[in-house]
Amino acid sequence: MPEVSTSARAVATTPMLEAIGVSHHFDVSPPFLQRLLAHGGKKQSLRAVDDVSFAIAPGTTLSLVGESGCGKSTVARLAVGLYTPSMGEIRFEGRLLSAARAQSDLRRRMNMIFQDPYASLNPRWRVRDIIAEPLRTFDIVHSAPALRDRVAALLSQVGLAPADGEKYPHEFSGGQRQRISIARALSSEPEFLVCDEPTSALDVSVQAQILNLMRDLQLRLGLTYLFISHNLAVVRHMSDRLGVMYLGRIVELGPAEAIFRTPRHPYTRLLLDAIPDLENPGRSRTPVGGEVPSPIDPPPGCAFHPRCPFADARCRMEKPGYTRTRDQMVACHAVEEGRIAP
Repeated sequence: MPEVSTSARAVATTPMLEAIGVSHHFDVSPPFLQRLLAHGGKKQSLRAVDDVSFAIAPGTTLSLVGESGCGKSTVARLAVGLYTPSMGEIRFEGRLLSAARAQSDLRRRMNMIFQDPYASLNPRWRVRDIIAEPLRTFDIVHSAPALRDRVAALLSQVGLAPADGEKYPHEFSGGQRQRISIARALSSEPEFLVCDEPTSALDVSVQAQILNLMRDLQLRLGLTYLFISHNLAVVRHMSDRLGVMYLGRIVELGPAEAIFRTPRHPYTRLLLDAIPDLENPGRSRTPVGGEVPSPIDPPPGCAFHPRCPFADARCRMEKPGYTRTRDQMVACHAVEEGRIAP
């Protein structure tokens, strides 16, 4: 892949990826006879993603954070076309993803780095074959010597030796396996990568190495990232923009540093309050209380109201729309009414 300096990036008016009112529901109904006897035949659906909208500019990173089960990974799979939205649409450089999903020129321009480096690599294949698979699938390299050289270059690019291509995945550590996963993701020369918790299964010191590698690759190759994580320290290191998700919905969206500096939504504030503060370890903290409601039967109104210290009668009855505060978008009645100070 040719290297692209940051100064040479063109300012594009069209987002690399744009989600417009995207929802995704899973059918979790019991078998028909059981459903007929217990529920009158009605189907049950799990609302994994609920009316999510965002845009990612070329060469930047949008991160999505939130507790487990908030819909982050579902958004990741929607973004690369593994799932089809139940409602709304996803566009890649203005092209509808669902309509163009079968086109190989679009598919080779996006790829995904999965969470578990132990499960995402075929244990029966040598590393050289794992990395070469996209090259063969998209017919990028035609001769055996060129394929061998390309695999060696990809391994070197992620900090491994070309000779490592002869080994099997079980011969590597977790961090090395994730480097192999990154090399495989880069082999089709993509411009957009979805990174679904790529460091959560790794030790802290190894996490830093992988994150620094991903930042370096983004700067050199002009990559665009959708980064999924529950680790706010990781997100701060990686993100240009940040979206905070709760029960399938983005409740706060804006520049990452602005949200870390002045969080507006109560849920964002509680998440940031949980980050260890080495400079002020004795300061008072407010833990995130309660349990995440079921996405099968979410509470009425604002989904966060059972756990929110600012909730009132309106929060329990009416779903909040988005309020723009400076360059941040917040879905909160308390922010809209001024009950939460800036």
